[in-house]
Amino acid sequence: MTAPGDLQQALFLRLKGDASLSALLGGAGLLESPTGNVAFPYVTCGQTCAFDWDTGAENRDDQLITLHVWSKAHGEAETLAIMDAIKARLADAALVIGPRGQTRLSLEFTEARYDEDLLVHHGLLRFRALTQESA
Repeated sequence: MTAPGDLQQALFLRLKGDASLSALLGGAGLLESPTGNVAFPYVTCGQTCAFDWDTGAENRDDQLITLHVWSKAHGEAETLAIMDAIKARLADAALVIGPRGQTRLSLEFTEARYDEDLLVHHGLLRFRALTQESA
């Protein structure tokens, strides 16, 4: 089974290669875990769930991974622009994760909302990653 950390590393590597996303985030806006003084906007990796579908005939694993977009801009335009850039870069992408094989991503869910407690715009993107092990 592909480790969740391997998937996160491959996702972030692909996202860091997108100049338009980097411009929207102001450079170093892809974070494994934010510190107290992190500059907005930024993207973090949230919950990852993994499922093993080894049938004996083929070895596949399935993961759900959630990316979080955080913005303090007035209005939700910045959050939506960042989410659109992430979708464009990752939806239906194929990633190679180590020697195990190829992972195909598909977008499962998006949501943009305003968090009144934190006073931030919060975007969520959940992707399904299906990995088929190479023979």
